[in-house]
Amino acid sequence: MDYSATPQPAGTDALNLGDASATPPAKRTSHAKAIAAITLGNGLEFFDFTIYSFFATIIGKLYFPVEGQLAQLMLAVGTFGVGFIMRPVGGIVLGGYADRAGRKAAMSLTLWLMTLGSAIIAFAPTYAAIGIAAPLLVILARLIQGFALGGEVGASTSLLLEYGSDKTRGFYGSWQFVSQGLNTVCGSLLGVALAAALSTAALESWGWRVPFVIGMAMGPIGIYIRRHLDETLPGVEDGTVSAAQAPDAQPVRKLFREHSRVITTGVLTTIGGTAANYIVLFYLSTYAIRILHLPMSSALWAAWTAAVVTVICSPFAGALSDRVGRKRVLWISRVMLIVAVYPAFMIINASPTVPVLLSVVAVLAVFVAFTAVPNIVMLPEMFPREIRATGMSIVYCLGVSIFGGFAQFFATWLIQISGSNLAPAWYLIGCGVVSLLPLPFMRETAGRAID
Repeated sequence: MDYSATPQPAGTDALNLGDASATPPAKRTSHAKAIAAITLGNGLEFFDFTIYSFFATIIGKLYFPVEGQLAQLMLAVGTFGVGFIMRPVGGIVLGGYADRAGRKAAMSLTLWLMTLGSAIIAFAPTYAAIGIAAPLLVILARLIQGFALGGEVGASTSLLLEYGSDKTRGFYGSWQFVSQGLNTVCGSLLGVALAAALSTAALESWGWRVPFVIGMAMGPIGIYIRRHLDETLPGVEDGTVSAAQAPDAQPVRKLFREHSRVITTGVLTTIGGTAANYIVLFYLSTYAIRILHLPMSSALWAAWTAAVVTVICSPFAGALSDRVGRKRVLWISRVMLIVAVYPAFMIINASPTVPVLLSVVAVLAVFVAFTAVPNIVMLPEMFPREIRATGMSIVYCLGVSIFGGFAQFFATWLIQISGSNLAPAWYLIGCGVVSLLPLPFMRETAGRAID
């Protein structure tokens, strides 16, 4: 198998090229514009969903008034994880919708749902105002957002891969992870700006709501941008279904009947990458505030640093996986991450300063990018086009729901029961080792036709 073709940079005409045997990419819309539209819309959804983690300490204080800061933090990050419970449900419902009505229709619906969730959080009264109804509103909003993202990831990643050729899918698919990193960059910068510009009283009173209002307002913009994408599901064009090429009416049933082994191996492989992603990109800023006792304005730079590194490294990771294979890149980077994570936590605890924290986070983020990108690209490649969005959604969401969504909760809980600030490293190591077990039994997908 020839893996030697190097993907061309986004924004050039070479993105439209593919060999005769390759899966034909979509042709009408400029591929650079398509990547930008998909990435922007996906990033907006992840911004709405993940901004919650940056203000978990404040939300815990306002909506979960239990005794003890660590207990408040556990409830706040536990509510962050609640949103992930609905991801598999959203994956089944909205992933199936994307494989019946098309990728564009599903992605528009997910943006509307995400906007609704952000609006609920932005305007939810606190516990002091309405009592137990306050945390229930926050939980409801997280469930809606989790349901939406459950369908978004499968539809948007499938669309990215279907715009690429057999020799550039890794590069195209990497932009899914780029979009997640970009939302973290924007969210952390906004968090830093608010923490620096506002007093503690103002930030806790109304300042933390600002990012959710912005996310709510940006939803319709993302929907408008995505209207100009070309549909890649055969038989679906501009919201109409062709009788000659009607998509499978029951993609979920077909998925579990014919691809149960692929689902199992895909979920296990996803565990390691998603645990690392949510600990390094999101939890370490909270960890720096509560465990290392760094100021919020400084600690949020950890999330910004991790996000910038992943944004830079992700396209290179995707291109490398096109060249040498997904499995090889994933295997090497994940082993390196497993080896590095415990010493990393030892270093930041021995010298809890902002420069040390940012340096450690930057190194870990490189490993995260190179292990997460080939992983997220392999998942939709394992399924045929007619059930690809459903398959990708279910596999990714099952892996992410528990081991990613509740990663912050598990890490905090391990610290509490063990008394060791190094406990989050144990969690990452365990998830990483388990995720490597099915890799030898998975087929290499780089450079091969998937349709």
